[in-house]
Parts: sequence; C-alpha cells; structure tokens
Amino acid sequence: MRIGVIIGRIGGIDGVALETEKWLCLLKKLGHDIQLLTGNLEAKLPYGVTLLPELDFHHPDTVLEQKDVFYKPRGNEQKLFDRLRAQTRRIEHEILTWLVRERIDVILVQNASALPCHLRMGWAIKNVLEQTGIPCVSHEHDYFWERGERYKTPYKSLRKVIKECFPVNLPHVRHVVINSAGQKQLLKRYGMRSRIVPNVMDFSKPFAKRDRYNSQLRQELRLRVDDILLFQVTRIVRRKGIETAIDLVHRLDDPRFKLLVTGTSKDDDNRAYFKSLEGQVKRLNLTQQVRFVGNRFANVRALSKHKKPLFSLSDAYAQAQACTYFSTYEGFGNAFVEAVLARRPIFVNNYKPVYWPDIGSKGFETVMLNNSRLTQSNVSQISDILLNSRAQKEIAEHNFKLGKKYFSFEVLRDHLVELF
Repeated sequence: MRIGVIIGRIGGIDGVALETEKWLCLLKKLGHDIQLLTGNLEAKLPYGVTLLPELDFHHPDTVLEQKDVFYKPRGNEQKLFDRLRAQTRRIEHEILTWLVRERIDVILVQNASALPCHLRMGWAIKNVLEQTGIPCVSHEHDYFWERGERYKTPYKSLRKVIKECFPVNLPHVRHVVINSAGQKQLLKRYGMRSRIVPNVMDFSKPFAKRDRYNSQLRQELRLRVDDILLFQVTRIVRRKGIETAIDLVHRLDDPRFKLLVTGTSKDDDNRAYFKSLEGQVKRLNLTQQVRFVGNRFANVRALSKHKKPLFSLSDAYAQAQACTYFSTYEGFGNAFVEAVLARRPIFVNNYKPVYWPDIGSKGFETVMLNNSRLTQSNVSQISDILLNSRAQKEIAEHNFKLGKKYFSFEVLRDHLVELF
C-alpha cells in the first residue's frame, strides 16, 4: 500500500518523531511505500517527503493560533473562528492535493488528531477524512485532557472543534493508543475502541556497548575509576523527579556514588526547576557527586565547538552501573525501556498513569517507589544492587528478556501487520 503519513515534525529527537520513525522503518520492511507530509523535516529520511510549512508547530500562524485560542484569548470569537477556518481550508486543500498526487491508499496520522497543539492541522485532517472516506490509522500519544488547563479555551465554537477533531470519531478511523489509561479514557469519553501499541526498542541491535570512544567518558567528566555511576537519561523538567535521585545520592552517603544527568533544561520554563535542583545539590553538599552534563551529550557522537568529544545516549548507558527514573508522570516511559535494552538495573517511581498497569506488572525487577517516597528500605535495596555486580547482571538479563518479549520491534511488527 501507499501509506501517507501526516506529522507536524519528524527527524528530530522528540518522542512522537522517534516512535514514528520506528513505525516507518518496519512498514517499509513490510513492503509498503511511505509518503510523508510534514511541516518540519529535521533530518534526511529515506521516504518521499512533501513539506507543508503551515504544519510546523513554530509557523507564525500556529504560534498566533495557540496564543489567541489558549494562552491569551482576548479577541472577538467570531472573527477568530472565521480566521482559523479560512486557514484550515487552505491546509485542507493542500492535504487533498497531496493525497491525489501521491495516490495515497491509507493515512497514518501521528498525534495530530490527539493533541490540539496545532488546532488547524487536526481540524483540516478531520475535514479531509469526512470528505474522502479514506481509511486512516490515528496513532495517539497523548490527549488534551491529560494536560490540565493547557488546552482550555473560553470560546464555545472552538471547544466544539476540539471535541470533534481531537480525536476524530469516524467509522473508517482506527485509533492506536500507547497505554491502557488512554484506551479506557477514549472508550469512556467517546465510546471509541482502540488498540494499545506500546513504544518499542530494537532489541536485535547492539546498544550500550563499551568501546574505546565511551571509555573516555570518565576521564572527560573528571570521574574516578572507582566511582559508581548512576545515570539520569532524561530532560530536566519537573515531572522527571530528579530531586528524588539527588536525595538518593545524599542518603546513600558514600562519595563514590555519582549521579550524572545527561539532559538539558531548555524545556524548563524560566529554568525554575533546574535552579531548584542546583539549590538542593548545594544545600546537601553534593556538588562533587551530582553533575549536570547535558553539554557533553548529543543524539549521536560528535565534537563540541571546543573540540571535546560529545557522547551519545548509548554511551551514557554503556558507562552506567544503573539508572534512576523517578518520574511522576509519563505517557509511556521510553527511558525505562532504554535502560532495559542497555542491560542496566533501573530504579523507578510508580509513575502515573502507566508504570504499573502497562510495564511494571509484567514482571520487571526494579526498586520501585510509590508517590516519590524514598524509604530507608528502598535506599538499602539500591545500595545492595549497586555494590553487587553479580546482582546487577542477573537483574539486567531478566529484564532484557522481558523487554524483548513485550517491547521489541517484533511486537510492533505484529501490530502493524494487523493494522495495515
């Protein structure tokens, strides 16, 4: 089949884009022809690509749309509705032209009909699906009701658009969700059935292997040979629970334990959370044990502008003894599966709404916190694992087998065969 994929941006490192690339890779291997329609192509991909700048989340019209509808809704409702509808019709026309020109058999929509962070794109997709009746698979990663007040608007006409378009309730649209909470809410709110397809990793490829390149990591980051490295491989945003990992290092009470945070705080509004973490580190006298090293990590290996080696996330996992993942909320939790793939023990909070129902209950061996509460029993368990290389290996191998069973490319392939 010729599958037309509609996505706001692709080729970067955001979760939706990365998961989409896994789908496309396997769909191509299954013999399908892939055609992309996107607003922002961040890296070259081996598929047919049509750029439609109006689909970009950072397009001026989209930035203004979000401000006028959600952030600062102050104008005349009818004028705003008319403006957005006219822009939607232009996007709609471009999508229809693309469908005909590329002879698309089925549409794959990537989160654009789930979250109204680009209201006109989702509105246009719904109109196209109504007009054409073309089969559609809507891959929905998160919904507006999961974001609190973010997508609330005082305009009745636009609330109606959001209700009708996010998600689209049409008989020829098949809905795919990434967790059981989304599946339950979709049924409860709209009476729509859906298939759960978890996020996956490629368990057949080498990952987190130690080599000459990442063996530089300790020296480059001024770490001792006998240091015991805990890695937090996430962005620095409040829901990642990094303060709990810092508290863990404090309570382990051993200068050999080092916490390395590989992400940056660029998504942290006003850097308020990052500043609070820095304050916590200083207050607990952990400046030698907790390191924010996002400037030394990149998506792939490279050299910095100062000609220093930049390490990949695979390198981080390769040098880690274990990983911390004390998030309070996740739509799925790719960092958990990455640690499993890397064969590293992971210490985790029972984050909502996913961890226990969709991941933890499958039998993974972890030290699990509840409600971000770090007990002395938790600290003792973690210490025992970190000081016992045999236990680390046994836990890692057990978790790897479960990860391959539940979250591998083979699992995704079986879902895609049935969906397409």
